[in-house]
Amino acid sequence: MVLFSFIIVFLVTSFLIRTGLFIVSLSKADFSAAGVFRIFLLGLDYDLGVALLLTAVYNLYLLFLPAKWSNSIGNKVITYSGLFLVLLISFFSFFAELTFWQEFESRFNFIAVDYLIYTYEVVNNINESYPLPLLIGGVLALVLLVMWLFQRMKIFQLSFESAMPFKRRLLISVIMLAMTVSYPFLLSNAYAESSANRYENELSKAGIYSFFSAFKNNELNYNDFYSLLPKDKAFKLIREELQEQHSTFLSKGNSIKRAIKSDGKFYKPNVIMITVESLSADFMEHFGNTGHLMPALDSLADKNLIFTNMYATGTRTVRGMEALSLAIPPTPGSSIVRRQDNQNLTTVGHIFQKAGYTRTFYYGGDGYFDNMNEYFGSNGFNITDRGRNLKIGDTYRTKRTVIPDQEVHFENAWGISDGDLFKAVVSGADKDYQAGKPFYDFVMTTSNHRPFTFPEGKINRKPGTREAAVRYTDYAIDHFLKEIQKKTWYKNTVVIIVADHCAGSAGKNEIEISKYHIPCVIVNLPEKGRKVISKMCSQIDLYPTLFSLLGWNYESNLYGRNVLDPAFQPRAVLGTYQKLAYLKNDSLVILGPQQKVETFLYLKSDDTQKPDRLSKNVIDQAKANYQTAYDLYKYGGLHQ
Repeated sequence: MVLFSFIIVFLVTSFLIRTGLFIVSLSKADFSAAGVFRIFLLGLDYDLGVALLLTAVYNLYLLFLPAKWSNSIGNKVITYSGLFLVLLISFFSFFAELTFWQEFESRFNFIAVDYLIYTYEVVNNINESYPLPLLIGGVLALVLLVMWLFQRMKIFQLSFESAMPFKRRLLISVIMLAMTVSYPFLLSNAYAESSANRYENELSKAGIYSFFSAFKNNELNYNDFYSLLPKDKAFKLIREELQEQHSTFLSKGNSIKRAIKSDGKFYKPNVIMITVESLSADFMEHFGNTGHLMPALDSLADKNLIFTNMYATGTRTVRGMEALSLAIPPTPGSSIVRRQDNQNLTTVGHIFQKAGYTRTFYYGGDGYFDNMNEYFGSNGFNITDRGRNLKIGDTYRTKRTVIPDQEVHFENAWGISDGDLFKAVVSGADKDYQAGKPFYDFVMTTSNHRPFTFPEGKINRKPGTREAAVRYTDYAIDHFLKEIQKKTWYKNTVVIIVADHCAGSAGKNEIEISKYHIPCVIVNLPEKGRKVISKMCSQIDLYPTLFSLLGWNYESNLYGRNVLDPAFQPRAVLGTYQKLAYLKNDSLVILGPQQKVETFLYLKSDDTQKPDRLSKNVIDQAKANYQTAYDLYKYGGLHQ
């Protein structure tokens, strides 16, 4: 009786959660009657699978419990404690789903799996974003309320006094256990992703079911799950796409290594790249914002170089880091930053190293998070962060500096304020300049992240909202630039301001193109003045374009291209953990597992994707980009 009652409580609560999420999504997606029916029918199916999973151990226990022990103290202790535990897990997961949806408008996915690893940042972030003691107290109160109702309705009494014959118990238990075991095989989480409406897909899912599905598929073998071209053809196509006016491939066959030459004037400035957390293009007035959130960045864009049509490759910081350091299309599963065998790669930093630069990665939080320090350290960068884990692999012999307490004036769950981080960057740049070497700094900010807190008194907005955090980050960048303009080394220093990804990625489509649109401004280039690059391009094109502006000759193993090259063909590469998109002009190809290929016409004017048959050429180009990128990483083609 307890077992069936719990299943009913779980199904009803999950139905209410799904209904609530459905209601808040009504204004963002068009739902058909059939779509709504599918959401709740398929959702019920997933919920039942989770309920059976949560009760499987107790079900097995009841099967072998002798009838004469039903009313024993031992059985009562096990039943009460078991019910308390599964109710606690269930209600806590429901709460977690709501907070996760608020941030990502999605059921649990790979991000949730990653968060289990980095509990310090995540728990503190939740604690600073929500009244955690009240929420935990609320969860416990709900658990105790359900148990009290069970007691009041005499469900426990009926269970303990039950004398169900063993054969009947056996039949019921076997049926339920068979259903529990068969669910993952009969109902893949991918079944919920068959609609073109992303909200419909996500609402159909169940949080716990999605979590275990994401855990199981954290990295996909591209060659097993995606539509392929013959290998030689794939490399032939990508080599044709990467061919530039002044480039020469250094070997034949399955390689993209090439020598890039420039006929422009040679410059060798210091380069500081500020990678801003969650900086969507639409935070700027240049892209239509009327909230006056980024006056400093808008002013810089009026006087310097701005990319007005650049797209991020993904929706997480590590994906942005991958694009900005490796200039490679996203591959299925985790970012290369988080994978094994990611040391000694032909990164952008490697190009700077060959040119005689020191390289430093600056991060406002603990670089242990998302494997950042290991990735940058094993690729030759020194590290400056606010770390607790003080060790970096001795193999890589990189220097690590932990920002000390006395230099920190504000800190939250994700790290120190952007202002404190920029002070560390200035201090490090001073030391590099005194050492007589040019420097390249990769700076990763954290203030524009939930809980959106920062030092009070800096701007005329109260902390706690996205808009306030964006405004503070803009203030901190402005203050940083004013400080370094006083430095001797500034006249020979280029500053890049670019986003890692947008503030949100959710929309009615699986890949919402507008939610990948990011700003990029390059300040203090040797050739001064305003310049607008309006061609559609990707994060991966940033450094090839910069190196062209600086007149560099170098060896490239990058997928990025010089946007200013006359032969450049506008395109963007972007994706989620499983879906990979290739956008060329208005032709959109989306590749997915099970060799799925979807083709659309993308209308930027109203951000719509209309199913359409595209030319085989564009489809093959899409396949060539992702297939060769996976091949080069997997089999060592990106290593030095």
